[in-house]
Amino acid sequence: MGWLPRPAPDFAGEGDARLPPLTGPAARSAWERRRSRPAEMEATGTWTLLLALALLLLLTLALSGTRARGHLPPGPTPLPLLGNLLQLRPGALYSGLMRLSKKYGPVFTVYLGPWRPVVVLVGQEAVREALGGQAEEFSGRGTIAMLERTFDGHGVFFSNGERWRQLRKFTMLALRDLGMGKREGEELIQAEAKCLVEAFRGTEGRPFDPSLLLAQATSNVVCSLLFRLRFSYEDKEFQAVVQAAGGTLLGVSSPGGQTYEMFSWFLRPLPGPHKQLLRHLGTLATFTVQQLRQHQANLDASGPASDLVDAFLLKMAQEEQNPHTEFTEKNMLMTVIYLLFAGTMTVSATVGYTLLLLMKYPHVQKRIREELTRELGAGQAPSLGDRTRLPYTDAVLHEAQRLLALVPMGIPRSLMRTTRFRGYTLPQGTEVYPLLGSILHDPNIFEQPEEFNPDRFLDADGRFRKHEAFLPFSLGKRVCLGEGLAKAELFLFFTSILQAFSLESPCPPGTLSLKPTTSGLFNVPPAFQLQVHPADLDPTT
Repeated sequence: MGWLPRPAPDFAGEGDARLPPLTGPAARSAWERRRSRPAEMEATGTWTLLLALALLLLLTLALSGTRARGHLPPGPTPLPLLGNLLQLRPGALYSGLMRLSKKYGPVFTVYLGPWRPVVVLVGQEAVREALGGQAEEFSGRGTIAMLERTFDGHGVFFSNGERWRQLRKFTMLALRDLGMGKREGEELIQAEAKCLVEAFRGTEGRPFDPSLLLAQATSNVVCSLLFRLRFSYEDKEFQAVVQAAGGTLLGVSSPGGQTYEMFSWFLRPLPGPHKQLLRHLGTLATFTVQQLRQHQANLDASGPASDLVDAFLLKMAQEEQNPHTEFTEKNMLMTVIYLLFAGTMTVSATVGYTLLLLMKYPHVQKRIREELTRELGAGQAPSLGDRTRLPYTDAVLHEAQRLLALVPMGIPRSLMRTTRFRGYTLPQGTEVYPLLGSILHDPNIFEQPEEFNPDRFLDADGRFRKHEAFLPFSLGKRVCLGEGLAKAELFLFFTSILQAFSLESPCPPGTLSLKPTTSGLFNVPPAFQLQVHPADLDPTT
């Protein structure tokens, strides 16, 4: 943990000048102090003994506190104050949990720090049985320590109980009214895809990192739904907001973020990556507050709402006299910040990873572009209705999501009430990690799961076939709120890029790494350089 503060040196560089003089009153005082040392040492020994006894008592209480919850599933024995740190190395938390599952089975308990038991679910059967079969019981939101103090149980993502039910229902209906899942929403994404293609074309074949442009494109879609605004890719403030969203994703998933997840009670006041993450969240919050104030000043109370913020403000006005309303400024702010972050990073990371795969496997890219040319031609912009005509393209997108496993540990859940599960009694509030990566990379379901093989999503006749183990958006009552929007963006952005360009890597394809640079709550894809050439000039097609 190199980011912890270094201990101060014993001296300030004064050397022997800080020692007492050898003659005079000061010397006699020093001699008297030396004569009194046996008494001082006795007192010091007493305090040391008391401190040791207090520490022993603390450790005993900590250990007894963990053992008192023996009705949880078994798992590795936690150490006092450390929990299961020896088994779960920060920076490799997911792989550590998968390793423990080989010993303890598909349902086991680990301790993130001394007082935080987490029940881990591994494999499709356990995850489906819990999140699907007992969906109501497992519908609580667990803790993400790096974000906990900011969101404080508010907003559509971090809330629980009645607050969450009201906010989720309202948000889904409002987004649907604004065109999500309808033709209007599709046209919004298609328009942004054209802007993205033009930005790619502006690189004129030079190598570039596409991550910022991809994130700006996906962020513009969500900004249109939230604020009725679209920003230029050259807008510096917009770039800063998008980069802050990326910094948040990286900070939560980093080794420092995983360490904080275990020991937030100790690390919170110290310097570290959580302080940088707070600055990123501050950038997102400042931008969001600015938009909310403008909306408040210009709100047309007669409606209808033209974006999500207006819809929330109108709902707040309707419930102004309700003392128990959940439609408050804080819930609005936290809902919008979350949607801005999630809508910016998740889709763009997946599209970028898919482009990386196509550069590493040129034969897959060629096959996609042949399908696009055959089914759409050069002049017809891709639409969602074309998905069934593009089975191989759809299979590639699914295989890329499966291989990336963007949220390998799943978003933490918690028990809404004390629940019996597989013979164990899980108390209300128990946190649960449903390891989605264990399903997407299960060798018993997907043969050679670490290999990129789009054909696993095609039947013998070349038609796309769904797979019940394809669960990148989770399942149950906490299934991803923006699943439909994300699927539409993935398809339309990806097909628009591949219809317009052939992709090339400035370095040999064999040297490209597919391994995430960071693997924690999120798998963060590696950065890469991309060159694009107009599709009609590609000599390989």
